[in-house]
Amino acid sequence: MPAVVHKPFVAFSVTNCICHDSRVQKMASVVTILGCDVTIIGRRSGVCCDVNELKFRTIRFRMIFRKGFLFYTFFNIRLFFNLLLSKYDLLVANDLDTLLPNYLVSKIRRIPLVYDSHEYFTGVPEIQNRPFVKWVWKTIERSIFPHLRNIMTISDSIADKYYEEYGIRPIIVRNCAESSKGIKIFTREEIGIGPEDLFLVLQGTGINVDRGGEELVDAINMTDGIVLMLIGSGDVLPILKAKVSDLNISHKVRFIPALPWNEMMRYTKSADAGLSPDKDTNLNYRFSLPNKLFDYISAGIPVIAGNLQEVRKIIEGNNCGIIIPDITPIEISKAIIRLRDDRLLLNKLKQNAVKASEELPWEKESIQVMAFYKKLLNID
Repeated sequence: MPAVVHKPFVAFSVTNCICHDSRVQKMASVVTILGCDVTIIGRRSGVCCDVNELKFRTIRFRMIFRKGFLFYTFFNIRLFFNLLLSKYDLLVANDLDTLLPNYLVSKIRRIPLVYDSHEYFTGVPEIQNRPFVKWVWKTIERSIFPHLRNIMTISDSIADKYYEEYGIRPIIVRNCAESSKGIKIFTREEIGIGPEDLFLVLQGTGINVDRGGEELVDAINMTDGIVLMLIGSGDVLPILKAKVSDLNISHKVRFIPALPWNEMMRYTKSADAGLSPDKDTNLNYRFSLPNKLFDYISAGIPVIAGNLQEVRKIIEGNNCGIIIPDITPIEISKAIIRLRDDRLLLNKLKQNAVKASEELPWEKESIQVMAFYKKLLNID
């Protein structure tokens, strides 16, 4: 009888909520298509975690501490023992905050490790004014990165930075969105948007500090004929909600909690344009290619974005949006008014976004991901 070959068991690790991490879900889907048995290990962070609609096995740690040193310490300890005591054939660490336990277990058990860097972690704004915390993360990175062999990241700029620091250039897998052609949009009547209003959307699970949210709300306050919908989560949202209340513009700015991708895209596809007003205040944002950029393109809507080098390359290369020179309320308002008052321009940019969606779908981007994992797992 021929020998029975079991499916390769693969563990993806991530510290955030699995439900809304589209990159991890897309990567896990590719590995599943290759015949692997996938487990995603993350944290339990909301009611969404109680309704498991994912097609993967999941492990979600209940954490007493929600952030900071104690959160990362206890999460990494639990992750280490889970990986060590399970029979995985391949480990995938998503971002620096899961790398240490994955690396240690990969060495102890002599199994391959993939490092998927979603951002330039030591450049994130949250640690730039915390020298000890930044030193800790940089020390972990410096100790492990030179020994890694299977690395991917989201943009050329991050790959170039890692090559500059460590002499290793990761492969580039951009955060392209899946095709949204089959998703039914909401009508304006269903969501209460006037026929003449310019309907804008800002979405994501990282509506955080230095991402232009405050300036955007101020821009909406000074601009007529606009409705803005913010969909998602982030640490600056309480500030934005308070600002909207203080300015008495709740009729112009609406908030919707984070949604599964398909549900979120029903709103996004209904919008006239999407916003990505991230500031160039740190290396991580400067090098970023955010999910929302590709979601807007998949939805076939123009993008109004900050002047970040990777984002600018996509928008100008496809002529599918407007780059804001400076993230100020006045400059944001100017860009919005251009689209509000020039419907020919708006329609042209929409057409170009549709064309770009055909060139930049996840279905194309994932081809190299499949080749990468086939080679790593020796799958024909």
